[in-house]
Amino acid sequence: MTIPVSLLRATSYDRNLLQAKLHQLLEPFGGIETLVKPGYRVLLKPNLLTGSRPSKECITRPEIVYCVAKMVKDAGGKPFLGDSPAFGSARGVAKVNGYLPFLEELDIPIVEFHGQRYEALGNSFDHLRLSQEAMEADVVINLPKVKSHMQLTMTMGVKNLFGCVPGKMKAWWHLEAGKDANRFGEMLVETARAIAPNLTILDGIVGHEGNGPSGGEPRELGILGAARNVFALDRALMDILQVDPLSVPTIAAAERLGFGPSLEELSFPYCTAEELRVEGWKLPEKMMPIDFGAPRVLKSTFKQLYILFIKEPMALYANR
Repeated sequence: MTIPVSLLRATSYDRNLLQAKLHQLLEPFGGIETLVKPGYRVLLKPNLLTGSRPSKECITRPEIVYCVAKMVKDAGGKPFLGDSPAFGSARGVAKVNGYLPFLEELDIPIVEFHGQRYEALGNSFDHLRLSQEAMEADVVINLPKVKSHMQLTMTMGVKNLFGCVPGKMKAWWHLEAGKDANRFGEMLVETARAIAPNLTILDGIVGHEGNGPSGGEPRELGILGAARNVFALDRALMDILQVDPLSVPTIAAAERLGFGPSLEELSFPYCTAEELRVEGWKLPEKMMPIDFGAPRVLKSTFKQLYILFIKEPMALYANR
């Protein structure tokens, strides 16, 4: 059986036009009502990377979140927005990027993520520290942005779920993984498996190419995508952008671990990946190490703090 990936042409963030496109996009999955039942608490997880470049399409557009939230409310669900941005708080980044009027119109709360220890599903890691709010939501709707990435080549659905890792643990993973992109990719895949988003809707109307995730430039793509399987949607985007999938650590790791579908395993109810292909998508000019080349003394200090305040207390708690 093939894995459906819904892809449509979409060129406008006008809310009326976008709402109609999103309803069409989700029809192959039975609409939002197949996922959201009355009273369900629904996490909307956009990419809220930073508030420093609000005009450069570094984040998921608030219009996308607004329209999805309205669909959730119309189905009787209780949507809330959450993220753990790389820089600043979720509310602060949302405010700078113009989210608050949209959220206030629908009375959508913003939550700051708090971490808790969860057992990993695979064998690569014994546990992961993830957002309790994400793990306890009835439904998780993942809302990534299409972007190039100077450490991971591309950031899409799987990488967006790294935002469900609390801020301090993000820094730890960057240092712990060091320059090992394979290990970092596996951690991201296992995080995506643990969060297990019920639906991923990709904002590709305008992407962010070049030296992303924030230092590049906007690029009009005219694409909306959705899938129940986040790995399938990411794989389809690689064909659209004509990027080698094995150059993307999350996709390479998913393939190694047996969760990454091939293009032949995907089906397309509307547009095919080939029909939407983009010419000349810009990848980063130069790749950076995952640990940002942090000085050894900083790594050592952070490691000791991690052991003292995070790892050992968790071990003690687990043995109580």
